Amino acid sequence: MTITQEDELDGMKEIGRIVANTMHAMSRAMEPGMTTRELDAIGRSLLEREGALSAPEASYDFPGATCISVNEEIAHGIPGDRVIAPGDLVNIDVSASKNGYFADTGASFCLSPKRTQLDRLCRDGKRAMQIGIAQVGAGKPLAGIGQAIGRFATARGYTLIRNLASHGVGRSLHEYPEEIATWPMQGERRRIDRGLVLTVEPFLSTGGRWASEGEDGWTLYSDPCAPVVQYEHTVVATERRAIVVTLPG
Repeated sequence: MTITQEDELDGMKEIGRIVANTMHAMSRAMEPGMTTRELDAIGRSLLEREGALSAPEASYDFPGATCISVNEEIAHGIPGDRVIAPGDLVNIDVSASKNGYFADTGASFCLSPKRTQLDRLCRDGKRAMQIGIAQVGAGKPLAGIGQAIGRFATARGYTLIRNLASHGVGRSLHEYPEEIATWPMQGERRRIDRGLVLTVEPFLSTGGRWASEGEDGWTLYSDPCAPVVQYEHTVVATERRAIVVTLPG
């Protein structure tokens, strides 16, 4: 999607606010002893209250309103009977649509008692996303996002999951540009058009390099096995900067 009119930006900001509010409310409600299905039900209720539709459920028949991934699960975790425990690393990914506009956001959370390494990984994962967003602007190279994130990750001794990429979003959950690397990639020549809507979502790890699919056909795991965090915003490219639409409010 390329935004050319103010009402389109308003539509993106509305659904962006909804998914951001949903994710943050879920994170506040999350506590040890709760199942991921119970946490997902909170997210579903909030989306329905706002008149929004779960994008993975509506677009791909995903078995849940939101994706909730715990510890060794790094993405697309199916809500179910798994009980969230003290010290868990939990990723919440919320994407939804309203009035024909789609937005996507996610974040990783360390439950108390926090482990120093995971707490640092979470802080640096959020910073990696912010560094990527800073590279978004009209006329800038798409490859600049992954190059900047890659420099940060290498300097801090991290790895990046290299088969989970950012993507275009707006009129559907996944659209052109279908894959935007959040790691350094050779041969990427595309540039960012003014008004382009995309996600920025690096998967930062202490050793993982690839995402492998589990037996359920949805849940993804790190290969090699290592902690992974993901932080994600939906943004719009302008001449000067990126407008982040997935902000709570």
